[in-house]
Amino acid sequence: MNHLVALDWGTSSLRAARLAGDGRVLEERSLPRGILTVPPGGFPQVFDEVCGDWMRPPEALALICGMAGSRQGWMEAPYCPCPAGFADIAAHLTWIEPGRIAMVPGLTCEQDGVPDVMRGEETQVLGALELLELDAALLVLPGTHSKWVQVAGGRIERFSTFMTGEFYALLRQHSILGRTMPPEDGELDETAFERGVSHALRSSTLLHAAFSARTLALFERLPAAARPSYLSGLVIGEELAAQQLAGGTDVVVVGSEALTRRYEIGLRLLGATAQRAGAQATWRGLRAIASTLEHRQ
Repeated sequence: MNHLVALDWGTSSLRAARLAGDGRVLEERSLPRGILTVPPGGFPQVFDEVCGDWMRPPEALALICGMAGSRQGWMEAPYCPCPAGFADIAAHLTWIEPGRIAMVPGLTCEQDGVPDVMRGEETQVLGALELLELDAALLVLPGTHSKWVQVAGGRIERFSTFMTGEFYALLRQHSILGRTMPPEDGELDETAFERGVSHALRSSTLLHAAFSARTLALFERLPAAARPSYLSGLVIGEELAAQQLAGGTDVVVVGSEALTRRYEIGLRLLGATAQRAGAQATWRGLRAIASTLEHRQ
């Protein structure tokens, strides 16, 4: 695997990396060419524009994770059922060009008769395990749709999705709460954020807690610039409360610097601890999946 090309192709952006045989990142590229920007039939051209030069060696292999494997992407890669580890995911690759370009499948699991899915996060999770040298862990991947993932024996056992980021955006942009806030979120106000998390943890439901963002503004008990941070604390606090974490629980947080910081604060208020796994988790995960391939299909 001396010529591995790794791609994280999401809804709004595309990241690519050229990896050495030992997994080191030799070169990275990032473009705003998510799947929503690609016209029908245009995926091969975008792929060639982004990393065609990396694919010149005849032994080069490209692995793609993320929404490019959805029905709206380049080619649908059917979901792999949980529990699943590196070998299970590698066995479910969907080959675009046999032996050269493959799509990593997403994962699915079912709880209480309802399916849940992820695409791209499975690669981040497995990569984080490698980076932190863990075989079992509880992980959270913050985002528009946050994922809480339980791993045991190096395999993803189950996961749950929380629409935290999307609910924040809806309340921020399309409810009365947003009318009392500045146009931009600005820098995180940690005091206001902690206040929001703490109120959510004490409240029985976000449907009640969210109105506090309105009343604190009405009685001028919260500065306008701090209100987005407070609202963020409310929705993240609701997500954390749903996990019912015991004190001292260790959680691996995989995400951007800004979101990781917020979850670290929230976890601390719960008495839990946090470990970080950065952006390299995706590349490490794709490298590990590639290493399980004994032969090209």
